[in-house]
Amino acid sequence: MTKSEEEVLICDGLLAMIPKDFLHIDDFDKDTIMKILNRAIEVKAMIKSGDRSFQPFKGKSMAMIFAKPSMRTRVSFETGFFLLGGHAIYLGPDDIQMGKREETRDVARVLSGYNDIIMARVFAHQDILDLAKYAAVPVINGLTDYNHPCQIMADALTMLEHIGRIENTKVVYVGDGNNIVHSWLRLAALFPLHFVCACPKGFEPDAKTVEIARSAGSKIEITDDPMEAVKGADVVYTDVWASMGQKEEAEYRKKVFQGFTVDEAMMEMAGPNAFLMHCLPAERGIEVTDGAIEAPNSIVFPQAENRMHAQNAIMLHVLGA
Repeated sequence: MTKSEEEVLICDGLLAMIPKDFLHIDDFDKDTIMKILNRAIEVKAMIKSGDRSFQPFKGKSMAMIFAKPSMRTRVSFETGFFLLGGHAIYLGPDDIQMGKREETRDVARVLSGYNDIIMARVFAHQDILDLAKYAAVPVINGLTDYNHPCQIMADALTMLEHIGRIENTKVVYVGDGNNIVHSWLRLAALFPLHFVCACPKGFEPDAKTVEIARSAGSKIEITDDPMEAVKGADVVYTDVWASMGQKEEAEYRKKVFQGFTVDEAMMEMAGPNAFLMHCLPAERGIEVTDGAIEAPNSIVFPQAENRMHAQNAIMLHVLGA
């Protein structure tokens, strides 16, 4: 079945517009996100048991566009798609040069003719929107400068496993108000959260995205006092201070972000029930200490593994498998 920008389903005489793509978490309702997460738990258990009989992607192919390289995104998508029977094709920064050597709308239509699904990890958010607009197959947002929905789905899955819930938790992000923060805010538009972004002044997240979460009923705080912010947290979350494309600012940011390193003292301030999360890669000794990331309450590596399981469930959902 050829898919237009949205599938139209008829249910009980009503027309429902269902997104064909996975671009932002809050393109879906809370029940759908929970359905995807519960599917992730089921399929993860099957994979961990060694059962390889579930092959819903047999005979299917996925094009993976990487304008931004990433170990975790490539391996988690490629391995996950393979474990469920499919074949993934890696297209690196020099293979397409999307928007430079070839227009994004042309890439979308060509790859749609070869593949059942497209995953893209790009810089400009408009690129993922254009891919989805012109592709006839589902497009999954593997990361843009604005958001990273697959990462937050993995984080939500990890919270379900270690805390038992997503709703009514206190999540404190310490660092730059970046694409990870935007994705948490979009999740907070669906699930009532107490989300705090502790960042230096001038590094706050997008104001419109903050308002989306607040207007949905979540408690959102922006502060420049990380030690006060982490008190009573269920999750303390951090990320590199300078993302890909910002490395020329790295030394400047190290100075500005003094006091924002998540260390053992900060985790102690958070309390005995706080878990540490990090989307990786980590620059140990900069945004997080070695002691904090190796502590018993660090769930960074289960979180990393859950990228694959959450993404498998996302792909199952958009492919209707």
